Amino acid sequence: MTTPVCTSASAAAAPARQTPYPSFASYVRARQPVLLRTARSLTANPSDAEDLLQTALAKTYVAWERIEDQRALDGYVRRALLNTRTSQWRKRRVDEFSCDELPEPEPVPGDDPAERQALHDAMWRAIGKLPARQRAMVVLRYYEDLSEAQTAEVLGVSVGTVKSAVSRALGKLREDPELVLAR
Repeated sequence: MTTPVCTSASAAAAPARQTPYPSFASYVRARQPVLLRTARSLTANPSDAEDLLQTALAKTYVAWERIEDQRALDGYVRRALLNTRTSQWRKRRVDEFSCDELPEPEPVPGDDPAERQALHDAMWRAIGKLPARQRAMVVLRYYEDLSEAQTAEVLGVSVGTVKSAVSRALGKLREDPELVLAR
């Protein structure tokens, strides 16, 4: 027994190529605002987003005849946007430009030896005004660079005593008028 074959039904089953956009220009006119929003989400600068979209659309134009399913055009352009942006990230930016003359370096302010010595002297005078116990703790902690535990061991006191005494001493140093003027 043979099965009947209907030629008109098989021809109807094969879908014709869908062409919602008859030309590339009509696609761009219809979808540009949506694609531009996508490009803006990939860049921080609106001008860069426009350039990115133009590049992706140029790539799409080159491949326009090869794209069979025009319902996937947005996906194709989005992929072109993403690939183009990734390529831009990977390119090395050159921030240096050659020139005929080298610019003179700017003088560095604040490294005057006289000012540094004046501040040093003011600091030692202020430390000299502290009570002997606080002065010893500040010198051991900050000039000898001992830890709080090492300072406590040297002076025979607890770590908490060192912490509180150093804190009070630094508060007095911050309030010293000679140091305030020297800064």
